Amino acid sequence: MIRSILFLLIPFGLSIATFAQEAMSLDDCIQYALTNHQEVHLAQLSMRDADWQIKENRAAAYPHFNLSMNANHYIQQPALPAEALGFEGAPEGTKVKFALENTYSGTVSYDQLLFNSDYIVSLKAAKLYRQYAELQYRTVVERVRDKVNDAYLPALVLSESISVLDRNITNQEQLLKETQATYTTGFVEQLDVDRVDYVVSTLRTLRESQVRQRDMLLDNLKFTMNMPLDQVITLTDDIDKLLAEYDDVDPEEPLNYMNRPQYPEILKLRELSQVQIEIYQKDWLPKLSFFANYNPSFQGGKDLFWIPSALMGFTLTMPIYDGGYSDAKEERAIVSALKVDEQKSTLMRALDLQLEIARKQYANNKQKVTDQQHNVTLAQRIHDTAQAKFKEGVGSSFEVTQAQANLLQAENILIQSRYDYLQSIVDLRKALGKI
Repeated sequence: MIRSILFLLIPFGLSIATFAQEAMSLDDCIQYALTNHQEVHLAQLSMRDADWQIKENRAAAYPHFNLSMNANHYIQQPALPAEALGFEGAPEGTKVKFALENTYSGTVSYDQLLFNSDYIVSLKAAKLYRQYAELQYRTVVERVRDKVNDAYLPALVLSESISVLDRNITNQEQLLKETQATYTTGFVEQLDVDRVDYVVSTLRTLRESQVRQRDMLLDNLKFTMNMPLDQVITLTDDIDKLLAEYDDVDPEEPLNYMNRPQYPEILKLRELSQVQIEIYQKDWLPKLSFFANYNPSFQGGKDLFWIPSALMGFTLTMPIYDGGYSDAKEERAIVSALKVDEQKSTLMRALDLQLEIARKQYANNKQKVTDQQHNVTLAQRIHDTAQAKFKEGVGSSFEVTQAQANLLQAENILIQSRYDYLQSIVDLRKALGKI
């Protein structure tokens, strides 16, 4: 019976293990991060907070109704002697009470703001802040996307480097078998076998090291995406695919600052600064509100009397002199706005510099890829020739191992050059606001 259960659970466990391994492209990783990253969640909460802030400010002008109730019973009622109040002929010890023993009352109040310049401006500021929070969200999205790019591409490059090593290991293992077979016939020395064996062993050691490095880079990628570290993922993209997908950018395209989320964000911040100035410029305007109260009550001792009251009116307040407090606040708001202007100028210069550097790196790395592809072709030709000569008995194993080392180095440099080129494309697209 137990064997039957285990037999059923084995394929089920295998299916779970297979399901747990997730194949992810760069776009998949970016979407996962945008769904799960804490910075994105915080930016979304800021937008929700801004929505409620608009409602909070708007509610200040809506009618406000309040209800209160209270019950009072005097254990000792306040009183004065009758003679102290000038009552003549009153019996000695007589006191006049100034409050009834019991009071049961309630209040229904109504308040309505009629005019307040601060309310109008604050409502405008709240709407601007909502737009500012949305622009901040765009900036966070770009930052998270950049982090995922920076974490994904190195892991992808190392995976490609491992593939190159696998191909070289397969070739060298085949050469080692052929060399060992030739050694048994006496046509090569043990030194030749040892040299090829040494190359195979070195390549295997290098591969194991790069696999461990790739695993660490994958952990870093999962951390960047806010994915559990025990989740197994494989990368489905390759550099050629990403180059074909991204390399449609024109490096000479002029920069539109509005495509960079930081620029609209600082423009909106400047609008908010101007609204703050407007608040202090209009604080001399009056504030007018309407109020109405209804107070039903029962008062008395053993016998209660119905004593209702009602009141309505207007309240008008207007500042006259505050010792220069408002002027100082206004000047500080103006200084803050001027700081934003300086930040805007600095940002524009930084964006221009970023684009210029991206253009130069793009041109430089593109040329490096072309040059290195030629070097790999030469190294492959030299390697093939040296290996063919060695098999024919007219070349040495040293030439083969040297050619193999040069080929591996050239292929690794090409991989790094293609990575640099891909990264420069990503940087250029980012600088132009195309991502």
